[in-house]
Amino acid sequence: MTSLRSELIIDPSIVQENIKYLKALIPNNSNFMAVIKSDAYGHVMENLLKHIDSFVDGYGTVRISEAIRIRERSNKKILLMTGVYSEDDLEIAIKHNLDLVIHNKEQFELIKKNNFYKNLWFKINTGMNRLGFEEEEFLQIYNEHLKDKKIVLMSHLAASNNPENKSNKEQFARFNNVFDQLSGEVSKSIANTGCIFNYPDHSYDWVRCGIGIFGGYIGTHELKTAMTLRSPIVNIRKIKKGDSVGYDGRATAICDMTIATVYIGYADGLAQNIKDGTSVLVNGKKAKIFGKISMDLTTVDISDHTNCNIGDYCEIFSPESSINNITIPNDLISYDLMIRIKSRVKKTYHN
Repeated sequence: MTSLRSELIIDPSIVQENIKYLKALIPNNSNFMAVIKSDAYGHVMENLLKHIDSFVDGYGTVRISEAIRIRERSNKKILLMTGVYSEDDLEIAIKHNLDLVIHNKEQFELIKKNNFYKNLWFKINTGMNRLGFEEEEFLQIYNEHLKDKKIVLMSHLAASNNPENKSNKEQFARFNNVFDQLSGEVSKSIANTGCIFNYPDHSYDWVRCGIGIFGGYIGTHELKTAMTLRSPIVNIRKIKKGDSVGYDGRATAICDMTIATVYIGYADGLAQNIKDGTSVLVNGKKAKIFGKISMDLTTVDISDHTNCNIGDYCEIFSPESSINNITIPNDLISYDLMIRIKSRVKKTYHN
């Protein structure tokens, strides 16, 4: 008998379809950058690259080690989205032909000292207050050092998924106010996944799309989750009205019920705070989590299922049951759930 084990199945063809769907929403003259940091949001970077390289114009990542892994497999543009902070890393970046984000004076002094002005993206702070030059600070640097240089001006939206948030228009205004004061050869990039959906006219020269290509963006769209996280049922139990399930007796039956115990828990990467009533799929039919997530096990109400057996799979999320069905009701984000899946979960890649 094959040993029972949780499994993460990754389907790159869904990532391809998500990219094509997103590209259809932006102007033809906008370049498409796939942000694949943190091992492609848990989708195994090396495997994914060979399936999407022909669909994108470049890649974005944060760690220089990941940028090198991408360069070993692609000749496309690679943007190191927090730049470099040392002479050694600058040397590595130049060697591997990486584009660099410059977001503070210290980084600018580093590239000025080395007289390196190729493939630079200058990030300005338009309201997120995380990284980026203040507007006047950047304009001074630009006027003194960059007028004859080819650069990209970039910023990052804090709330692009919410078109009702007034900060979006404020950020666009601040961004374009700086751009309008530049006179040289300057490209623009501010759009992420939310911007593509809610403000496609701000796609400009480059869109930088991460969570959207993996199907984790919240909203009304045709994107699909590119992962299936599933685990087998290891026990089925009938319980009576009034019986409690799991630690602290959080879940109490209001009628006679059938409970399936699934071989997955927070040691596999599930959030421990997932609430009762959260939807999953068992044999293609909706079921609901019932009881606290344990380290190794999760209990699910299958009272409405007529034919369940030990060894049948429970899908936590999949293309048919969006990852957002888990994240939204539990105040989680899809990014976090994608990257938290642990090594003891078997990863299977559709090629």
